[in-house]
Amino acid sequence: MPFESLKARMSMLLEQMVHQPEDMHELQETLREELAELRSQGLPVPLDLVELEQRLEDQLNLPKKGK
Repeated sequence: MPFESLKARMSMLLEQMVHQPEDMHELQETLREELAELRSQGLPVPLDLVELEQRLEDQLNLPKKGK
């Protein structure tokens, strides 16, 4: 997988996160898939994307207030 292709897909994903926060669960899954693809190919995973993956996991799994 060319690095430029990965950069373009990650850029599009981050752009969607900014402009479509209501789709955050779907975007989180897309990020997981992209990182899993890198890992399966034995490629290094950018630390900032791993941290983003963890922050999304933490944020999206918080219990809802009032429940």
